[in-house]
Amino acid sequence: MQAQDTFIEFMLQQQVLKFGEFTLNSGRISPYFFNLGAVSSGTALARLGEAYADAILAAGIDFDVLFGPAYKGIPIAVATAVALGRRGTDVGVAYNRKEAKDHGEGGQLVGAEVRGRVLLIDDVLTSGKAIRSACELIRAAGADIVGAVIALDRQEVNAQGATAVSELAQELSAPVISIANMADVIGYLGQAGNGMDADSADQLMQQMLNYQSRYCLTAAAEVQSGAGNG
Repeated sequence: MQAQDTFIEFMLQQQVLKFGEFTLNSGRISPYFFNLGAVSSGTALARLGEAYADAILAAGIDFDVLFGPAYKGIPIAVATAVALGRRGTDVGVAYNRKEAKDHGEGGQLVGAEVRGRVLLIDDVLTSGKAIRSACELIRAAGADIVGAVIALDRQEVNAQGATAVSELAQELSAPVISIANMADVIGYLGQAGNGMDADSADQLMQQMLNYQSRYCLTAAAEVQSGAGNG
């Protein structure tokens, strides 16, 4: 089983990835929903960290500090750092507060000193507001952003034909790596033995393909984009 299939299976077990009818912030009706906040136990977080560590090591990105944007990025960055540490790669972890603290140590940055090469860790890009706010803080600290790693690339395109991932990669002039993407989810559903009866599986597959065709990056366009998955 490919790494993406293993990850998707884990996301289903944790009820992070759900199928049905969901209204997104954009107003679109989606046949699936992805909420990494559902990973809430120690064992599950450890496994999530391992998946991120696998993607980072496979990408071969050199970095000094992991940065988790508030708030969902924080536990993911910590779990990833622990997983990397077990493999002999000990790196600092930093994160931001959404509002500056005016007492104690003050400021918005917490944890390791934000310096050198910084790798961002987050869940899934929608508007990208949280990760862009973090980028401003990192650059203000004088550090360099060498990339970002997310769990899922929904591969949805805007009016200009660009995805949130490809736009961020262009802004950062650095890779944005996803552990899995929309096409991987469809590929997983197309396999036998995914736990669904034939009729339900066929119906869901058609809904996913229709959504992909209407809103998402095509396979041909993906080859030309600056994003990728681990």
